Amino acid sequence: MDRPTHPLHASPALLAALLAACALPPLIAYNLTPMATLFNQLAALAGWGLCLYLLAPARQGLRPNAALLALGLLLLAALVAPNGLSSAAALAAALLVLLAGLRAGGDARAREPVMDLFCLALLVAGLLSVAVALVQVFAPGWADGSVIARSGVVGRAVGNMRQPNHLASLLMWACVAAVWLANSRRGRPWAAALPALLFALVFAVVLSASRTGMIGVGLLALWGLLDRKLTRLSRWALVATPLMLGLSWLLMSAWAASSGQAFGAESRLAEGAGSPSRLAILANAWRLLQQYPLTGVGWGEFNLAWTMTPFPARPTAFFDHTHNLPMQLLVELGWPLGLLVIALLLCSVWRAFLSGLRAPDGEAPLLRCAFMIVLMIGLHSLLEYPLWYVYFLLPAVFALGLCLGAAAPTKAGQGLTLPAGALRPAGVLMIAGSAFALWDYLRVVEIYMPPAQSAPLEQRIARGQHSLFFGAQADYAAATSLPAGPAALEATRRTAHQLIDTRLMMAWAKSLHASGDTDRARYVVQRLREFRNKQAEDWLAECEEPEVRALKPPPFQCEQPSRDYDFREMR
Repeated sequence: MDRPTHPLHASPALLAALLAACALPPLIAYNLTPMATLFNQLAALAGWGLCLYLLAPARQGLRPNAALLALGLLLLAALVAPNGLSSAAALAAALLVLLAGLRAGGDARAREPVMDLFCLALLVAGLLSVAVALVQVFAPGWADGSVIARSGVVGRAVGNMRQPNHLASLLMWACVAAVWLANSRRGRPWAAALPALLFALVFAVVLSASRTGMIGVGLLALWGLLDRKLTRLSRWALVATPLMLGLSWLLMSAWAASSGQAFGAESRLAEGAGSPSRLAILANAWRLLQQYPLTGVGWGEFNLAWTMTPFPARPTAFFDHTHNLPMQLLVELGWPLGLLVIALLLCSVWRAFLSGLRAPDGEAPLLRCAFMIVLMIGLHSLLEYPLWYVYFLLPAVFALGLCLGAAAPTKAGQGLTLPAGALRPAGVLMIAGSAFALWDYLRVVEIYMPPAQSAPLEQRIARGQHSLFFGAQADYAAATSLPAGPAALEATRRTAHQLIDTRLMMAWAKSLHASGDTDRARYVVQRLREFRNKQAEDWLAECEEPEVRALKPPPFQCEQPSRDYDFREMR
């Protein structure tokens, strides 16, 4: 087989698919209430569906491995969970993309061209995100919210994903992608541009003020120091990334001093290296794990369990994740299943590392770059929850598949056999599923953003509650807008498996009281008080007014419950 002379010539269709899968999703700023990143995630699903169609293998053997088993177990956990359909769909897509990565990694002829295109797509995403970051910091008036997202923090870049840590992780991936392109067989033009590319990406990390991103820069430097399979220029460029970060910091400090503008990273660093609220949520999660050691609280149930468990010193923000992947798995799955899944994932990552460590000189840079993509997002997952977003999950499992496929290539007749074109129907299903989910979501959008001459709110809510994937968002509208009573209470119990906030807790308590379950209503109010949220201040402050305190009996929110309730009793 003749090798393509340039990655763009490997397959124009596959390049377009990978751009749609990796570059387009993080660049979409347009969104419709109530879910800010839904369009990004649906674009990633559709793009990877197209990649599956194009990467459909010839008849090929497949050995079961730890990564496939781990994702399979998580998929089963999501399928049996209440309101777990959306996460089950994401995990099923991850399984399919992992299979595609295993296939591409196991084919020595396809591995390098596919990696070229994959990294080119990641680099395009990173460089265009640099442009977005520059606008958000230096020309925020140009950010219209549809093409370029507005930053919620003056002097800080958030990218079009609207989260600075997500922007930083994407920039780290782009750095790794640039290193691979500079080390590939066609890498001479990329090698010459590598220092400039890394500087631009590191400069945008400083604009994001992400502490996770700054740790990632240190990891890049460590990679450059240790990896002798990279070219000398690549190693020097990587080792220089902390200097690039320092220079970027000095440039931004000078700009802020001369212009009088805010420099977000300075104030962010003043907060310290850690986050007290993140440490507190981990401590709370540990206590929940002690209470439910065998079964955990259930897949996707952390927010409900945490909110409905007494924590007098809890963080005042509403959290739906522990911001640490191992703890999230343990607290939701319990020790036995959680440890099994974590062990399988660690085994997979270790095998991926060994695949690059033991590879021949000609293959080592590719596998080590693919491993660094996995490692970077793994680092982020110890501090955040990026893998709950498919625009990070799917590229990560594809890179993992490349490593594992190269580590244990199989031929037809070995292990399980994938029929020719086996992934094509799955790819078509992912594309069709994304289109259906978009249509399904628009029924819920009508509740929050009604068009002209729209139906009454109650009718729009009833229509949205029939949504397959997004019924919980319609239930939230029902719980918080319908009169307190049984109908609103039933909607509250369904939507409480998603993120719970002050407005929902107030509506929940009122509906419990209106339905005759006053003691549970008081328990919800007791939990609400722990958040010390301004939105509830006026309602709770009524209890301190002399004329209210004189009432016999006082309003229900002014008295304590007779006992504590297990979170399962609140479902």
